[in-house]
Amino acid sequence: MTPLVERLHKVLSSYNYEVVFVDDDSKDGTAAKIKALAGKYPVRVIVRQGKRGLATAVVDGLPYAEGRIIGVMDADLQHPPEVVPALLKAIEDGADLAVASRYVKGGGWADQDFLRGLISKGATFIAHLFLPSSRRISDPMSGFYLFRKESVDGVALKPRGYKILLEMAAMGRFGRVADVPFIFESRRLGKSKLNARQQIEYLNHIFSLMRRSGELLRFIKFCLVGGSGVVVNEGLLWLLTEHGGLFYLVSSAISIETSIVTNYTLNDFFTFSDRRTRGFKSFLKRLGKFNLVSLVGLALNWGILALLSSVLGLHYLLANLFGIAAAIIWNYLANLWWTWK
Repeated sequence: MTPLVERLHKVLSSYNYEVVFVDDDSKDGTAAKIKALAGKYPVRVIVRQGKRGLATAVVDGLPYAEGRIIGVMDADLQHPPEVVPALLKAIEDGADLAVASRYVKGGGWADQDFLRGLISKGATFIAHLFLPSSRRISDPMSGFYLFRKESVDGVALKPRGYKILLEMAAMGRFGRVADVPFIFESRRLGKSKLNARQQIEYLNHIFSLMRRSGELLRFIKFCLVGGSGVVVNEGLLWLLTEHGGLFYLVSSAISIETSIVTNYTLNDFFTFSDRRTRGFKSFLKRLGKFNLVSLVGLALNWGILALLSSVLGLHYLLANLFGIAAAIIWNYLANLWWTWK
């Protein structure tokens, strides 16, 4: 603890600052060491009983932080204290959230482990895919950042595992977000808590944030709109073929495109109303993107149907259900990422 406190004091001595440690009732004398440092430095320790986890430690420590600008960092020296002034400057320049990032120019790892780096990038991709609010942050897995306390005042934070930044990004009220490059240092103290259980917990956290932020409801809306498209497609196919006298393949082409247009319109005004931009040109541009995504979805549906039924011998109706499911997921994620980004 002493090296961390000394390095923080060196870069923050011109500021009115305080360091709050949250200790999970460890038996290594951490609390006693911090109390000993309190005679020389503005530090204090909060000891939690019967609780574990970095993310909840941050939430429990927030009420004890008296400043308007709050910083979060690990105590194992993987987060260099010398980066704090750059994060502070980003806040002073108008950012509500300043994140120390490994994924911007100048950032990286001092001694990168390939597997750990791959897991981190995979987790970042999942967060960006399912939680659009996290896309403003290049490194949502970072545990090193500063933010304005008012941005989370009154917000019900319910993190799981170790990724508190993701929780704040999804649930907080952050206007401007800034990335600050930093080099993730080699661990000098303690040991990594990354394991299979934490990865499963992370996926549960993603699902929880989707539910609480409204992204899960958005997916349900998208599926409902898709269901209406099936009705339009089938109904128009029957009408044009049986009563319009058109060849069924011609009727099918018309009904497919009509259902794509109606699906797009409903999604634009219902599912993604909070993310669409105004103007007729923007409307047509999104419609073009939606058409392309839908055509890929149709090809995916047909490909899976052909593969499972013709090659693997699965009944064509069951095979088609798998194709439909894959197409729905593709259509939703591609439109979420591209059409209404």
